[in-house]
Amino acid sequence: MTRKILIDARQPEETRVASINDNLVDDFEYEVNEKKQLRGNIYLARVTRVEPSLQAAFVEYGGNRQGFLAFSEIHPDYYRIPIEDREKILASVEENGNETEEISFNEDKDENNAEEEEINSQIIKKTKAKLYKNYKIQEVIVKRQILLVQVVKEERGNKGAALTSYLSIAGRYCVLMPNTPKGGGVSRKIINNPDRQRLKKIVEGLNVPSGIAVIIRTAGSKRTKVEIKRDFQNLLTIWEDVKSKTLESNAPNLIHEEGSIIKRTVRDMYNSDIEEIVVEGEKAFKACKDFMKALMPSHVKKVQQYKDTQLPLFQKYTIDSQLADIFKPVVTLPSGGYLVINHTEALVAVDVNSGKATRERSIEKTALQTNIEAAEEISKQAKLRDLSGLIVIDFIDMEEYKNRHTIERKLKESLKKDRARIQVGEISNFGLLEMSRQRLRPSVSEISSELCEHCGGIGRIQSMEVSAMQILRSAEEKILEEKIEKIKIKVNSNIAIYILNNKFQQLKDLEERQNVKIIFENDNNIFPPNFEIEISK
Repeated sequence: MTRKILIDARQPEETRVASINDNLVDDFEYEVNEKKQLRGNIYLARVTRVEPSLQAAFVEYGGNRQGFLAFSEIHPDYYRIPIEDREKILASVEENGNETEEISFNEDKDENNAEEEEINSQIIKKTKAKLYKNYKIQEVIVKRQILLVQVVKEERGNKGAALTSYLSIAGRYCVLMPNTPKGGGVSRKIINNPDRQRLKKIVEGLNVPSGIAVIIRTAGSKRTKVEIKRDFQNLLTIWEDVKSKTLESNAPNLIHEEGSIIKRTVRDMYNSDIEEIVVEGEKAFKACKDFMKALMPSHVKKVQQYKDTQLPLFQKYTIDSQLADIFKPVVTLPSGGYLVINHTEALVAVDVNSGKATRERSIEKTALQTNIEAAEEISKQAKLRDLSGLIVIDFIDMEEYKNRHTIERKLKESLKKDRARIQVGEISNFGLLEMSRQRLRPSVSEISSELCEHCGGIGRIQSMEVSAMQILRSAEEKILEEKIEKIKIKVNSNIAIYILNNKFQQLKDLEERQNVKIIFENDNNIFPPNFEIEISK
């Protein structure tokens, strides 16, 4: 089993990263230079509007549109209240947090299920509840106030980015949370108890400054104290740079960039099982090597430059042919069935169809076999396409309960390799399964596509007959509103020809009934079903 990471950066407009396992694509990342990731970036921002009805503020931070900052995501340091009151609040929270942590930890310890990350998240939630119960946002935050914020959710469609003032800086083995009042510990994905105890002692020995929390990531489970300490010191240096740059900057301004796709690849996708990182492109190779040298000096030799100018990197490993399907809505399954993947603003719908799958002896067996293949393929496509949010899967109906349970178990097993946090529900009586997947980055379809001018993102355009009737109804409505002698309708030539050929009698009746002259003007810059009406009294 050979595992490699391939980085194709020969084109200046885009960078593609593929993690392969025996020449099969295991993970894929794609970044277009014009649509770089905002998530994780730290900005110096200015409050433009405080909204009491939402208990939130809208801030200008330098993105395409204003960001949304909920009151629960604003640190007490930014409150416009006396310093003594702020210190009392934080002191009481610290005392209550210590008591809560001790009780929660002891309870979990008795059940042999100590999960510090969950405990910490509970403590932070309780902490925030105590901080905000005595205040309203309009009392403590004002317009034009300057804040240091971080993007936690990307801009999507008409939605602005979601922001927080509780910062977190991710490293290879640690996550530094510079202004979290209480928290820290070990990732809950590290389930080996001896490793958890050892890492906990390492965290205690890091001499973490007051007001700062540290969480050990899953990648740090087998790391030594020296490696974790080096990563922690690196994160502290980044935080010091953020503080110094903040003091020198004017809002709105970018203070800290989460990192290029190459840096994120080395940090998140690389592990000791990877045999080599092959990079095509001189600039990308230097960036990758330098980052690896700063992060893991002993692994620099695994970064290799691809120098064959005749055969591109992705074509040599037959990656392009494997990736061609991720831009299509239909995915074929080995038995002849297929998936149809459709994106909406709120969710992703996946429909499973049996198609040409006719090998099995009964409907139930055919449905079971197709659904098993679909469960494996959906987990693969979720990683490759970065499907996120609510995902609804319409499996082929199965009558036997044990078969439904088999599909649920198969899906959960297939999703174990995914780095994103995932919650999987049960198959309902209608054959639907709901799952939610953490959004790690914008999906491939968002980055690589634009809204269609013809259909407006619906995927289908209005038929000629319906468009023609809609135009005639709108014209009659316009005429009835006020006395009009002549009306001009600008419309696409195809619809104008259709109306004059097929709706001429209706058009003539309308003119005689309302005593008006209707003129059509061809404008092929107007796409169906759009049209423009000009009136003259």
